[in-house]
Amino acid sequence: MKIAFYGSSLLSSYWNGAATYYRGLLRDLAGRGYEITFYEPDAFDRQQHKDMEAPEWARSVVYPATPDALRGVLEEARKADIVVKASGVGVFDGELLEGIVAHSRPDAMRIFWDVDAAATLDEMRGDSHHPVRRTLSQLDMVLTYGGGPPVIEAYQGFGARRCIPVYNALDPTTHHPVDPDPAFAADLAFLGNRLPDREARVEEFFLRAASAAPERKFLIGGNGWETKGMPANVRHLGHVYTHQHNAFNCTPLAVLNVARDSMAHVGFSPATRVFEAAGAAACLITDAWEGIEQFLNPDEEVLVARDGQDVADHVAALTPERARAIGRAALCRILAEHTYAHRGAQVDALWRAELATERSAA
Repeated sequence: MKIAFYGSSLLSSYWNGAATYYRGLLRDLAGRGYEITFYEPDAFDRQQHKDMEAPEWARSVVYPATPDALRGVLEEARKADIVVKASGVGVFDGELLEGIVAHSRPDAMRIFWDVDAAATLDEMRGDSHHPVRRTLSQLDMVLTYGGGPPVIEAYQGFGARRCIPVYNALDPTTHHPVDPDPAFAADLAFLGNRLPDREARVEEFFLRAASAAPERKFLIGGNGWETKGMPANVRHLGHVYTHQHNAFNCTPLAVLNVARDSMAHVGFSPATRVFEAAGAAACLITDAWEGIEQFLNPDEEVLVARDGQDVADHVAALTPERARAIGRAALCRILAEHTYAHRGAQVDALWRAELATERSAA
């Protein structure tokens, strides 16, 4: 079956936290026999910061961020059996969603894949003419990057036929233990771009912890932090490419996950970084959010913090031996239950059942 996938970027993780999610899922689906074309706009300097060339398991189409180019790539939707529009492309999001409805074949399956469901739902509540609200009745299903029962109920309340979370996961061929790199030496490291609905939580869970432990070394990676005031014991790296993530996770005593405001509020929304860190057998400290036990057991496979002081206390109490034990336990759990092979099997079964139902009804 042919998939036309319209997303932010497959080739670049620059200002594009969903990159590893796309890569892990689509590579697994390609191995299950799907023929995938990924359409991404040349926008936000992502193509100037590529960390991957076009893979053998997907055809990559990079198009200029112009109306003419948009029309051209939407015409190609007619060739696909499954047409997917992901959220957060950044340019022409509304036009792309309405375009896949208008240009796909009547027998094609049309999917909106929401990689930031909490934010999208907030927008929909405030805008009765939101493109997603307008097109939900014409879509076969909504898939989400996370969100659990609250997101499912909200989407169904807006009229979605089906809403199914497909959570982040680990690609063990990409994220795995490696030797430490002195460039990433620290007691606690955090990786994430500076975003409006994340910044206050980073201030609380990371910067407050750094202030409370001036004798410890803290490391922050990601775009946008260069203009942010930081305690003297915090070192800023800037953008960290995906090929550096394993060393970034393996080297510090512990790494921190901080959910965005919307994700923390909804719960059941582990960030990609959770699985990357666990895949590298890192000792992970995360801010508290509902549903974490579905992925990692607190105190055994992950350390959970309610605030910045909790983070500082965890770091103070950690020994290298305990950190290694937590990291090893996390790796075992994730490999057993939360790899992209698990997610690919879920999506493959879902799509085949949906197509079989549609053909039977026809």
